[in-house]
Amino acid sequence: MSIVEELEKYAKENKIPIMQKDGILYLCNYIKNNNIKSVLEIGSAIGYSAIMMASSQNEIHITTIEKDIDRYNLAVQNIKKANLENKITIKNMDANEYSTNNKYDLIFIDASKGNNQKFFQKFKDNLDNCGVIITDNLSFHGLVENPELIQTKRTQKLVEKIKNYITFLDTNKEFKTTYIPVGDKISISRRIIDEQNNSNPKK
Repeated sequence: MSIVEELEKYAKENKIPIMQKDGILYLCNYIKNNNIKSVLEIGSAIGYSAIMMASSQNEIHITTIEKDIDRYNLAVQNIKKANLENKITIKNMDANEYSTNNKYDLIFIDASKGNNQKFFQKFKDNLDNCGVIITDNLSFHGLVENPELIQTKRTQKLVEKIKNYITFLDTNKEFKTTYIPVGDKISISRRIIDEQNNSNPKK
């Protein structure tokens, strides 16, 4: 069993949310097709998506942030097991407290859904030229489109926050966002000025 299969099995058995298979495969293909070299990931969980992204091409480095100490420790072990310590830097901290001057080709938001907009606004200036911000779980298991299936008030609040984030993306005058119906639905946001001024933007 490969490390990826082990992580998928572990996540399923322990009910740890990781990116759905078709979603992560789409993301890895996007990285390859657009020659992404640097990624900032908000939300490592057990390291599954960081390992997948780091394995998608040779010249790439992932910086990933996880605030939960148990998941962080698991991710560290898994990254080491995958022999990817040289391609993945993982930090145990709240992303709200993380600060960097580094620029990234891709910023991947896959953490607490209620903080999507906060993370987007905090890290958007860390995008490199023609960089993109990708966010996962915008369908939230179909509940965004089918609110009648919501069973708890906590879930209702999360769904409302995701809807508010989608509205934020749709009305954002700095970024243009497209939605991809893979996995649990992802968004790809790129600066409008980059689309206008660059003859070869990342698609």
